[in-house]
Order: sequence, then structure tokens, then C-alpha cells
Amino acid sequence: MDNYTILREAFTSALKQAGEETAMLVGHEFAISLVDSLTTSKASYFGDLDAAVFVLGVDSLGAYVGQFYLLFSLSDAIVMSSALLGIPPARIQEKKRLAIMEADDIDAFSEVSNMINGSVNTFFQEQFPNKLRLKVLQPKKFIPEANQSIKDEPIPDGEYLMFRSRLEMTDQEMGYLDVLMPLSLADQFDPPVALAGSKTGEAVADVANNETVSSPEHAASVAEDSLPDGESSEDKIDSIVVLHDDEDDRRAIVDAVTFSGLQVAEGTLDDNIKELFVGRNVRLVIIGSANADDRELSVCIKVMAMRQDFPPPIIMSAHRWTRVAALKALKYGARDILLTPCDDEELASKVRKFCDLPA
Repeated sequence: MDNYTILREAFTSALKQAGEETAMLVGHEFAISLVDSLTTSKASYFGDLDAAVFVLGVDSLGAYVGQFYLLFSLSDAIVMSSALLGIPPARIQEKKRLAIMEADDIDAFSEVSNMINGSVNTFFQEQFPNKLRLKVLQPKKFIPEANQSIKDEPIPDGEYLMFRSRLEMTDQEMGYLDVLMPLSLADQFDPPVALAGSKTGEAVADVANNETVSSPEHAASVAEDSLPDGESSEDKIDSIVVLHDDEDDRRAIVDAVTFSGLQVAEGTLDDNIKELFVGRNVRLVIIGSANADDRELSVCIKVMAMRQDFPPPIIMSAHRWTRVAALKALKYGARDILLTPCDDEELASKVRKFCDLPA
């Protein structure tokens, strides 16, 4: 299809990145590759569906307002959750055949699907800076023969843009991940060329430029989620936050990032992180320790929870890393891990990448 090239390119890259990060989580070779994009409708898509699926709704808030959906087959959900749980391949095949998905499997699938959505969220925030935030909703299981007649389940009626991606895992037969985005939302991300200069086109451009919001209630919710009481976005100072207990190590990191021109706030792992964030547009958080341990991870989780709808990129650094610790760091929100001490230029390149600074 000729339209929606911006969205197609964005999902191609975002889902590829999601596959790479998911591979690290499940401990298997895993890939997600976009193979097709087309327009469809709820009636057409679900009319052809003959197997159960899991549907994850994703709220898009900010300049691009709406909701889109990630759809996984039950079979693929079983494979991904079983891989994360370390279940042998022969048993995975049996669970697929019998469509077995127990409480542990559902929890594991939620972790994998959240990782995929988190990767998409992070990529889209980089591609559309200060324009949006994505919030994943609880997955719904949809069985065609049982749920087909329920209104607005698992998604509302209407026309959709569909991105179909192939899932691949070593020694497993996998299907597809489908992303269904209402055309009304797709047109906000990727306005049709035919609308340029028209009143409709101008309205779409206004939304894309964050000059309008859908309602006063929506504007209030965005402000409430992202800003402390009495603080407007104009009051915020672009900053990097560096957290490390060792003063010498912390000073080395601070000195290495000053080139960015961003204000640097520093503290220990025990400091009040919320207070450090007050008055700041935090572009990057660097969390360091001697060993990558649960204490460092807990700080990462606090940062993610504090800004859960629009989290800043996080780099976790340590003198020693194990494979398990690295996987945990990525699982709990770190965008990158760093072995310290490191070359200043290596750290500088990561700062430029995550803070979107010129090379």
C-alpha cells in the first residue's frame, strides 16, 4: 500500500527492536519482522478468524489520541510463555496441541507481551519526541465462536490499518503478530497527502503539532500524570540524573556527560528520586553500582513506576554483570547496560542516542 509510509517504517523498526529485546528475555533466538500492511475492518478480520487470540489494547495519549491493538494467537502465546518458563520443546508442542495455558503461562505471557509493547513504546517516543505516550491495557482472550456477538469486543467496530509481522523462534512453528490501528488514529500519525491544505488536513496537522487535544478532561489527565502540582512544562529544565553510591564513580559519570549541555542532577541509590525529578524534564537516568544487584534494579523500577506512562531512558552500569543480571535489567526497564569503568566516548555516544543530541 502506498499510504502510511511513516507508520509502516516506524512499526518495521519498532517490532524488529522488540524481537531483539524479547530474545534476551526468553533466552531463545526470537525475531519479529513486518511482512505486510493493509486496510481492513473488524468484521472482515474477525470474520476470518477461527482460533483464539489474545488482544492487548494500547492507549495513545498526548498529541496522537486513540487506541490500537496487538493481537497474538493462543498458540504463539503458549510458545512464548513456555520459552520464558524454560519448558522443554517437546512439552511446548504438547501444550500447543492441547491449548493448555495455566496461571503461570498467563503471567509469563504478560511479561513477554509487556516487553514487546515496551519496546514499541520506547521506539515511538524516540520517533515522535514529546508527542505521545503509550499505555498498555490488560490482555483479553477472545474465542471466535464464544465471543463473536459481544459488542465492541475485543475491539470496536470500524476500519483499521493492519500491520502483520511474522514471529520466529528456533525449533518452533510460529504465526503472526497483528497490529490493528483505527484509521482515525493512523491519520494523526501519518496524515494523508490528499488532505494537505484542506481544513481537515489543517486539523490533523494541529494535532500532530500538539496544538490541540481531544478534550479538557484529556488535557487535565496528561498534566496530572506528567507534572507535579503547580509546575508547568515551561518550568522544567532538561536534565540527566546520575545515581551512584560511590562518589568517585558517580563523579566520573557526571564529568563524562557534561558535554551534553544538559543540567546534571546527582545522588545516591538511597536518595529521594521524586525530589530529584522535581522541576526537571529528565532526558536520561544513569544508575550505577559495583555489582548489578537487586538494589540497583529496585531503583530502576522506582523510576519506571514514577513516570510509568512516559518513562525516561535508563542506563544501568556496574563493574560486573552476569547474563541473568543483564536480562533482569532489560526486563525491568533499562534501555542499555554499561560495563564500568568505560571509555568516555562510549558513554557519550549512548547519551547522544538516548537524549537525541547531534553527533
